[in-house]
Amino acid sequence: MPGFLSHRQPELVEWMDKADCDLKQLHQTYRHFRTVNRFLSGWKRVYKTRIRPKLERDKTNTFLDIGFGGADIPIALEQWSKKDGFKINILAIELDDRALDFAKTLDVSDSITFEKKHTRTLIEEGRTFDFVLSNHVLHHLQDEEIPVLLDEAKQLTKKAVIFNDIERSVLGYGLFASITPLLFRNSFVSKDGLISIKRSFKAEELEQLVPKTWNIDQMPLFRILLTLDKT
Repeated sequence: MPGFLSHRQPELVEWMDKADCDLKQLHQTYRHFRTVNRFLSGWKRVYKTRIRPKLERDKTNTFLDIGFGGADIPIALEQWSKKDGFKINILAIELDDRALDFAKTLDVSDSITFEKKHTRTLIEEGRTFDFVLSNHVLHHLQDEEIPVLLDEAKQLTKKAVIFNDIERSVLGYGLFASITPLLFRNSFVSKDGLISIKRSFKAEELEQLVPKTWNIDQMPLFRILLTLDKT
C-alpha cells in the first residue's frame, strides 16, 4: 500500500471530534450518517445473517450499541426487527454530549434509550445484553485500547459482539474522495471520512491485536467485521 496509506495513522483527529467544531455542520454530519451507513456499512446484511438468526420470539431481545453517533444504526435495527416480528430493546451509549443532544431531537421508538455511559460502568452495574454492537468505533481507538474494549464487550454480551468498521484501502480512499464531496455538503462526512480511512485498520493489522477467539471477516465496500459468538 503506497505512501500515506502504508500504515495506520491513529494520531489524526477528525473535525467532528474537535470541541470547537461547527455545530450546524456536526448535526448535518449526524443526519448524513444515515445515508452513508445505509449504502456503505452493510448493516442490513449483518442483521439478516448475524443477528436475525439469533433473535427469539418469546422474549425481548436486548442490544447495546457502543458509540451511537447519529443514532441511525439503533433506529434501523429496531425497525428491521419490528418488521420481522421480534421485540427488542436497545441501549445506545455515547460519551459525547453533542451526540446525545442530537439524539434528543429525533423521533424514536420507546424501545431505544440513549445514555451517556461508559462500558465499564455497565459492567459495574452488572448489566448484560444479548448483542453488543458498534459502528465505526474501532478506528477511533489507539491500538492498546482495542483489547480493553473487546474484553468489556465480551463481559457485557450473552450471545454475540459485532464491531463493524472501515478497512483501509487505496481504492476505497480514492472512491470516497471522488464521490462524497458532491453528495454530502455542509457537513464533515467527506473530509472526516478520509481521515477515518487513514485511521482504520487492515484486517491483518487488527488480527495482531485481538484474541484468537474473535473472528475477522472482510466485507464488500472496504469493510471489516470483528465478531465474537458466545452461542
